[in-house]
Order: sequence, then structure tokens, then C-alpha cells
Amino acid sequence: MPQVHDQADVQSSTIGKGTRIWQYAVVLSGARIGRDCNICAHTFIENDVVIGDRVTVKSGVFLWDGIRVADDVFIGPNATFANDPMPRSKVYPEQFLEVRLERGASIGANATLLPGVTIGEYAMVGAGAVVTKDVPPRAVVVGNPARILRYLDDHDPISQP
Repeated sequence: MPQVHDQADVQSSTIGKGTRIWQYAVVLSGARIGRDCNICAHTFIENDVVIGDRVTVKSGVFLWDGIRVADDVFIGPNATFANDPMPRSKVYPEQFLEVRLERGASIGANATLLPGVTIGEYAMVGAGAVVTKDVPPRAVVVGNPARILRYLDDHDPISQP
């Protein structure tokens, strides 16, 4: 059974066993959250969001429709996600572009991910990076726009499943 703080607004009934949702978090009814996740304070999870198992979503993160988060992902504080490449007030696309975070990916604090990008397995997005295109598996990206700094190899402890 999930643990939900009294001051969280959780409308979804699809939340896995062992997941913790902290104060001032808002989870809309259509969201699906896996097992053993940690959804920190001051977060927002929209309806068409899927979160896998053992995911950490730090404070100040808003996950909009179309975000897909695989197992074992870390999303750092105030990471920002966009799902509409041409946003206008009161004008909505038929379908929002997906942002995909593959298994084991890590998103650093204050990173920005633009609509339609995929972050590959065990890739790392550095703090403050602006991701404008897909990031390959095990790549470490930094900067604006994000560029590949290096690749993790099998000897990096952070690249192990």
C-alpha cells in the first residue's frame, strides 16, 4: 500500500505498493505510478503520465501529459519538462509529444527537457542542461544545448542495473 501524506492531493488509484508521496504533491486521476517510488513535496503529476518502479521525483518537478518514466529513474529538483513545441494559451494539440526517460536515467537539478526527446538507459543529464534532442544510452550530457561529455562504461558504479 502506498504512503500518502495528509497534505497531498492524490486522485489516482493506480499507485504501487511502497510508494511514498509527500506533502503538497498533486497526482491527477489518470496518472500511473509504480512500486517503491519517492514522490517528493511540491510536485505535480498530470493524467497521462506513466512512472515505473523505484523512481525518485524530487521537489519542484511537474510531469505533464505524455511523460513516460521507466524503472530506476532519478529526476532531480526543479527539472523542467515540456510537452508542446508550440504552446499557446487555450490552444491545445490533439496529442502532446512524449518525453521518455529510459531505465536508470538520471536528470540533474534544473535541467530542461524539450518535447519529444528520449533519454537513453543509464544516461545522465547534468544540472542545468537544456536537452533539445535524444540522448543515447549511457551518455553524460551537459550544457545549453546539451552535448555529450562522455559515455559511462561497465566500470562506472552508476551505470550498473
